[in-house]
Amino acid sequence: MNVPTPSAPSQSGSLAGFLKKHDFIIRRLHSLSGLVPVGAYMCVHLLTNSSLNGGPAVFQNAVFAIHSIPFLPVVEWTFIFLPILFHAIVGVWIARSGQSNLRNYRFTSNKRYWAQRMTGYIAFAFIFTHVLHLHGWFHWDWWLGFVEPLGMAQFRPYNAASSLAEAMKSLGFVWPLFYLVGVLACVFHLANGIWTAGITWGVWVSPSAQKRASLACSVFGVLLGLAGLSSLAAVSRTDPATAKAIEDQMYKVRVDGHMIQPNEHKRSDGHHTGSSDPTHNGTVSANDPK
Repeated sequence: MNVPTPSAPSQSGSLAGFLKKHDFIIRRLHSLSGLVPVGAYMCVHLLTNSSLNGGPAVFQNAVFAIHSIPFLPVVEWTFIFLPILFHAIVGVWIARSGQSNLRNYRFTSNKRYWAQRMTGYIAFAFIFTHVLHLHGWFHWDWWLGFVEPLGMAQFRPYNAASSLAEAMKSLGFVWPLFYLVGVLACVFHLANGIWTAGITWGVWVSPSAQKRASLACSVFGVLLGLAGLSSLAAVSRTDPATAKAIEDQMYKVRVDGHMIQPNEHKRSDGHHTGSSDPTHNGTVSANDPK
């Protein structure tokens, strides 16, 4: 008599079992990563971008400061890229699971959960495209030779405002509209996410506490959204030629004063000489304001 042997669990079954077994900790880590470092980084990012309202020189100084951070690629991958990937991937899994936890959120409507899920999808697509548009994902010369003719990888850290303005104007109203929708989706996702995180972590539980928290998060979202919108408006007002003249002078002063190392790859004029740039390591910089 042949005794059937149990078949090995499939990879999908094993993954589903792992997610189910560790559901609590995965959701808590997802919630926490959305606040720190992802949410905190987004706040700094939008506020830094809004410095363009002070003119190209102010914005360029912010970029110089960012690129003076030691071991910048390590910092970016540890505190920005990996947390964003984790939050996005787990967020998609949570959204597709359809578990809205409405039993825990008795004082909210399903519309708010739906909006959080939809803005999460939009934010994921926006960030993915945004990094490609301005940085090309990677800085290897062979890759840039492929994506740059497609209008991607357009940002130059040492010509920050001028290259950003050129990139935003390259397709008429398309890119400004894309960034408008993307920035607002990210802001709503963060502000509403802070509110839901407070419920998840038991910070505000009663109906009155949730209402007060909702108001505070709404005000926070409006202020952060205004910062993002002001940066988009500042880009639209920037004249690339005027900004580039200012940036080139600032670059010369810093190189002559030994405050920065010459790096033609980070400039508009010398971008295609990156293969001879000893500091060119092929990594994308998420910290460049954009």
